[in-house]
Formats: sequence, structure tokens, C-alpha cells
Amino acid sequence: MTIDELRNHIRVIEDFPKPGIHFQDITTLLIDPECLNELIDRMVEHYKDKGITKVVGLESRGFILAPAVAARLGAGFVVARKHGKLPGSKYTETYELEYGHDSIEMHTGTIGPDDVVLVHDDLLATGGTMAAAYRLIRKFGASRIYFNTMIELTKVPRLQEFPTDIPLYSIIPVDVD
Repeated sequence: MTIDELRNHIRVIEDFPKPGIHFQDITTLLIDPECLNELIDRMVEHYKDKGITKVVGLESRGFILAPAVAARLGAGFVVARKHGKLPGSKYTETYELEYGHDSIEMHTGTIGPDDVVLVHDDLLATGGTMAAAYRLIRKFGASRIYFNTMIELTKVPRLQEFPTDIPLYSIIPVDVD
């Protein structure tokens, strides 16, 4: 399956969640079992020799594929949830979205200094969520970090705080702003 075939399964919803946003709806991509398997296969193939020990899934749509990728890589799955959703001891980071602000949290003790971490989300736009995840994971002292997304909005400028020294693998580039 080609990237164009995958891209053609993404539904774009205009002006959601606010005017001017071209929302990339992945539900139409994931409903097709061939597309779903292709996405997982591409991620596993790309990361199989990187020594990944933990896959962090960013809430909410990063939760969809991250556990499957973690299982296939023989790694653990760690959740990064929106503020207020995790009980117990946790770290919190606030970040900017292209349409507002939010926070993510991770339980303390889920990542250690020997871990090689893959951070997965469905979409990369400004990079605010990924930058916040990076700051969180640095608090744990992970030995190496990788970024992965299903979709990358290539024309959206990254926030200044987006870490450009972290390897990024995005499967489907989309040229919208």
C-alpha cells in the first residue's frame, strides 16, 4: 500500500474544532483493516532495530496504535494523559495547541534511565504536544527518545520549543496549513 493510498483514506473536516482548522480525521483510515495493518507494519519496521523499551502514547489518539506497536516491538506501553486523568504521583507539562493550551501527565516511575522511548501520536502540527512529551520524558532521564506520528502537517510551522535533534518518523505527510 502506498502513502497516497493511505492519505486518501483520511477524511478532512473543515473548521473543526474551530474556524480555519483542517481537521485530519483518522477514523476513516483506521476503519480499513489493510490501512491499519500497514500503519503498524511501517512503524514496527522503522523501529525494530532501535532498542525501543517503552512506547509512550499521547492522549487521545496516540493511544490507538501505540499499544500495538509496543507489543510488536516487545516494549512496554506508557500513557501520557490529559491533565487530571491520572491518579497518584505524576509529572505535568503544559503546551500550546494550534487552537489553545493543554497539559499532559505521566506517572512517575514509568520510564527509567536505561529506557529507549518512542513517543507516538496521530498527528504532528505545531509540535506542542510532542515538545511537552519530550520535556516529561527528560524528567525520567531516558537514554534515547524517538518521535513518531501517523500524519505530519508539513506546512504548519513548528513551535520554537520543538526539539529538532530528536529523530522523527512521520508516515503520511499532508501539505495543508
